[in-house]
Amino acid sequence: MKIANHSVVEIHYTLKDADGTVIDSSAGGEPLKFLQGVGNIIPGLEKEMLEKAPGDKFTAVIQPEEAYGLQNPELIQTLPSSAFGGVDKLEVGMAFHAQSNEGHPIQVEIIDIDGDDVTINGNHPLAGVELHFEVEVISVREATPEEIDHGHVH
Repeated sequence: MKIANHSVVEIHYTLKDADGTVIDSSAGGEPLKFLQGVGNIIPGLEKEMLEKAPGDKFTAVIQPEEAYGLQNPELIQTLPSSAFGGVDKLEVGMAFHAQSNEGHPIQVEIIDIDGDDVTINGNHPLAGVELHFEVEVISVREATPEEIDHGHVH
């Protein structure tokens, strides 16, 4: 069976950046299982998955626009440290949950501290990154009506 929308797909993958640094991999673990065509994975990889079959191995280079988007400068802000009430010691790399201007939950990371000024970044950590995938398709099956209705694999 070839991958089509509403297929349940299992893959092993290795994800690298343009420099070849491994970002994530399923090697040595369970394969990634997802419902094709409903946005469970990034759009660029979802497009590359179509028509593949169990046993297929392929590489795909996904541009930021088809992955986690470009860096949005509006999501980088400098705030006073007093905005982080209840946190004893702020450090670069700390992550917090916040709300976007549209009211959506986002995760922000402290990227710089200069005295009382704390710079945060609300972009996805992979925003602006060209993604290089090595993929092996393990299995493909038709999704159940319940999986299609719920938008994820059961």
